[in-house]
Amino acid sequence: MNISEIVDPEFKKEIAASRDLKHFPSGSVILDINSYVNYIPLVISGSVKVVRTEEDGREILLYYLTPGESCISSILSGLAQDTSKVKAIVEEDAEILMLSLSKGKEWLTKYPEWSTFVFQLYHKRFEDLVTMVNSIAFQKVDVRLLYLLDQKSQLYKSKELSVTHQQLADELGITREAVSRVLKQIETEGKIKLSRNKITLL
Repeated sequence: MNISEIVDPEFKKEIAASRDLKHFPSGSVILDINSYVNYIPLVISGSVKVVRTEEDGREILLYYLTPGESCISSILSGLAQDTSKVKAIVEEDAEILMLSLSKGKEWLTKYPEWSTFVFQLYHKRFEDLVTMVNSIAFQKVDVRLLYLLDQKSQLYKSKELSVTHQQLADELGITREAVSRVLKQIETEGKIKLSRNKITLL
């Protein structure tokens, strides 16, 4: 369920009244690990990537947020008054509606559609995490890399991606050298074309 599918007129009015709409350029960190969650981010336009980072700087991509979606981790941490376990970084320039935690909590009992949205979001992200764990445990790097490129292609609605080998390495949690080696292998197989800071899916 997407937040744009809400039909309750009173609920739509309340969402519209929550006009704390902010603009974030690509690369902005809207939520950091170990920080307290003070709001629920609802993506209106653009996209956000949610990652898990370690103290040594390594990170791994968990999932993307697209228009109409929110971060279930921020919702759960905020409602539990706990610190965030993930980091949310703007992938494409984004407009994000910052919903207050008090409103998010109130809506759970006031509007069934909000409860449905939150539970379906939880289910979707759980499936995303299961897919990610399975790919790490059971799939080869080339399969994981192609899956990530396909995700980005769908996100940007383009077969031509402006992305560096280091960015891909960071999101997969592997070394840049490993990414470069596997990309060359995939190019030899005729599945992609490599150029400077660009990858084209064939």
